[in-house]
Amino acid sequence: MTDTQTDPPPGALTPVVDAEFAVPFPDRTAYADAVATVRAAAATYHNGSDLLMDDAAYDALLARVEATETARPDWAVADSPSGAVAAGVAAHGDVEHSEPMLGLDNVFGEEQLRRWANRLEKLLGHAVAAFVVEPKIDGLAIAAWYVDGRLVRVATRGDGRAGEDVTGQARRAVGLPGQLARPVTIEVRGEVFMTDADFAVANEMRTGYGEPPFAHPRSAAAGTLRAEGRAYDAPLSFIAYGVRGAVTGPTGETSHSTEMTALADLGVRTTAATSSVGLTVCLTLDEVLAAVEALGAARGVIGFGVDGAVVKIDGSRDRELAGSSSRAPRWGVAYKFPADTRTTRLLGIEVQIGRTGVVTPVAVLEPVQISGVTVTSATLHNFDDLTRRDVRVGDVVFVRRAGDVIPEITGAKLDERDPTSAPYEPPGDCPRCGGELDRTQKRWRCLRGRACGAHEALAYFATRDAMDIEGLGDKIVQMLVGVGMVTDPADLYDLEPAALLTLDRMGSVSAAKLVASIQASRQRPLSRVLIGLGVRMTGRALSRRIARHFGSMRALLDASIEDLQRVEGIGPDRAATIAADLVELTPVIDKLVARDVNMVEPGAASPDEAGPAAPGPGAALLRRPDGAPMRVVVTGAVPGLNRNEGNEAVERLGGSASSSVSARTDLVVVGEGAGSKADKAAALGVRVMPAARFAALIAAHDAGDADTAAEIMAGS
Repeated sequence: MTDTQTDPPPGALTPVVDAEFAVPFPDRTAYADAVATVRAAAATYHNGSDLLMDDAAYDALLARVEATETARPDWAVADSPSGAVAAGVAAHGDVEHSEPMLGLDNVFGEEQLRRWANRLEKLLGHAVAAFVVEPKIDGLAIAAWYVDGRLVRVATRGDGRAGEDVTGQARRAVGLPGQLARPVTIEVRGEVFMTDADFAVANEMRTGYGEPPFAHPRSAAAGTLRAEGRAYDAPLSFIAYGVRGAVTGPTGETSHSTEMTALADLGVRTTAATSSVGLTVCLTLDEVLAAVEALGAARGVIGFGVDGAVVKIDGSRDRELAGSSSRAPRWGVAYKFPADTRTTRLLGIEVQIGRTGVVTPVAVLEPVQISGVTVTSATLHNFDDLTRRDVRVGDVVFVRRAGDVIPEITGAKLDERDPTSAPYEPPGDCPRCGGELDRTQKRWRCLRGRACGAHEALAYFATRDAMDIEGLGDKIVQMLVGVGMVTDPADLYDLEPAALLTLDRMGSVSAAKLVASIQASRQRPLSRVLIGLGVRMTGRALSRRIARHFGSMRALLDASIEDLQRVEGIGPDRAATIAADLVELTPVIDKLVARDVNMVEPGAASPDEAGPAAPGPGAALLRRPDGAPMRVVVTGAVPGLNRNEGNEAVERLGGSASSSVSARTDLVVVGEGAGSKADKAAALGVRVMPAARFAALIAAHDAGDADTAAEIMAGS
């Protein structure tokens, strides 16, 4: 028994999108334009790209396409998305599905759900004995084949008939084991997705390699599932919702709920074995509605994207009787949750300047509650997007939390717009310093760069992951910049306690502590300096790799673009950007050198070397026999270290820090509070080292005790 829980792609605000109530298009041109728009939106959704429209707008547009084809069948195109297995998606992929991966029809609200249930009873000729309700996960549908209990192939949904082979990346998904508990031959279908926590980790890894962050968890999961040869492995999760093949013993009357329980017993994560949002068996439609309501109320705390509930017949015989249409099963339906969109007044549009001079428009709003959070500002993305949406100060605007996290404006109520309002005029010059703006990319940037974003740059320089200057918070930075005491990071090292006493609420004890903390930061390693300077297209992980590769700031500044490309994760374009930004930063770097700020990475290379660094003492501790870095995952608490410091230690010892456990992982450091990563390491047979032993290894290495360090590694 199989099914799919995918649906048409996202798109805005119309709550009822049933084709029965949708308004047909007035002419053939409008219909053709709508078909093209549906296809484009579907392609971006199923390919994991940024979404062209949100769910409700897509559903409404597709419903109007269907209504038009009903009213004017002579207009209907042969390959209309209204009849496609995967609407608008071109056939691609070389893995043919055993049977089509159909989508589910959508319902919106109680009335439509009851109509679906009534039609189902008439079709069956009797009442449905039991329904099941499951979360509709916002991920990518896949099919996974097991032969004699071993995972042999995984394919995407594709066009519903054939998909892409993604076996290599899918093997890393938590919940999709490489080996089942019993040697059965089955096909499992389910969703690959990213949890909220893993999405944050994935973006940290991605930006650490100088790449732009993922737009949302679904595109992150899609991009990761299809990625090959990436320098990092972003985490993935899997939950099954269907199975083809016997998992419950002798064939006969079975049910979806018993199959999911049996599949979970084999080691596959299913809705039946998911504590946060599990599978609910319901005997009446009222129970179904109560389960759907409970799932909708819990979606903000589930920990991953859920955009609806899936309601299905539980019994296998009734499913067979109900059958399927050409594009969707009749025995199941997707109850779509409305986007939590509210209206409020746009009070103003402010412009923010980032630490590298990036200029971003931000909406100032009358306070509004969205998903339990009071929202007073929202992103407007960039000036091109702002112009396209044409929202104006004074408008009543629609606001939602994108991905239930980031507030964004989706449009304005044009019928309530003040007729005297004027379109927003983007700034001609930098609103902070009056300098020229670089408009060549979507994200505009002040040509003065960090000189314009001094406050943000200084605050970032002092953060814990960078120079870790205790006591130098945002308010103090703002005061220092405001009175002209500090204009760049190097100026911090000229501060004296007596001068700080002139600042508001700064006493002698606080002033002395702050200066001492600033002076102590001079001994931070080169990698921290690079992080603090915020070189464009780098992040924490890439800054550490650059520091270890070159060993000293002098060697880095002398490096050519070709030299930079020898660092893992740096290609030609990124190398050119990094080289140009280092030239821009050279005056500040020279000032830091003059103030005795350390410019060497311990254990990486001699500061006198002018080329790429040779491995320093102890760098071979976390190396494979072939000399390649061991892939090491640190999970849970390591005594005396935060997560970033743990990753730094891995790289200092010659390893490569990773955040996800896979068959390619060499070592997992397990500390207090470790969760599923420790379990996955045990299941895969990956070598494990207790956090206390890892801390002892670091201490032995830092003390230069090579014998003790070697003994610790041998005994882990």
